Amino acid sequence: MQNSKLYALLVKLDKSFLNLLRISIFIVMAWIGGLKAFQYEADGIVPFVANSPFMSFFYKNAGNKVLTEDHKLVSEYTLYKNPEGKVVQKNIDWHEKNGTYAFAYGLGMMIFIIGILVVLGIWFPKIGAAGGALTFLMSFVTLSFLLTTPEVYVPELGGDYPSPQYGFPYLSGAGRLVLKDLIMMAGGLVLFSDSLKKIVRPDGEYTHSQNLL
Repeated sequence: MQNSKLYALLVKLDKSFLNLLRISIFIVMAWIGGLKAFQYEADGIVPFVANSPFMSFFYKNAGNKVLTEDHKLVSEYTLYKNPEGKVVQKNIDWHEKNGTYAFAYGLGMMIFIIGILVVLGIWFPKIGAAGGALTFLMSFVTLSFLLTTPEVYVPELGGDYPSPQYGFPYLSGAGRLVLKDLIMMAGGLVLFSDSLKKIVRPDGEYTHSQNLL
């Protein structure tokens, strides 16, 4: 009997759980989107954007290759990385010419707007459906970085002896961050589906079994 009551309670809380998911996605989107207005965050996404077939055209120097002092051919952006918390003016100057900051501002605004659409789904199902779909699409693009961005895997830098783990499937910190978007992608689909149910049946008359499928 107690298990039946607990099950009934959890089913009733289904709507609250979905709204909590909406609020959670909004917090993530608003926070990360807002950070795109700051130099360190804009610098940090350069490897992803520069190597992406979907976004690299936003940068002026995305495809540029240059020779290093030890005669290695590398992507130009790798010579102008600003470690988080460190400010190097010549690197910032390069990023300004590259379009790094202008693109980051636009991307941040788009991410923030998607977060707004998602959380508005609590009250407006049609807007919520759009937010869920855009969350899925954004996460799909983000996950494509696992195929296009070299920095998502541990590099072979050597040291006292050769690196024991490098390349696929050994995710770097950046790669582990990207992989988490699988959860965001699934969450977007769940919210898209929930919003569609509310649009098709605005009175909420669908069975618990249908809701769980």
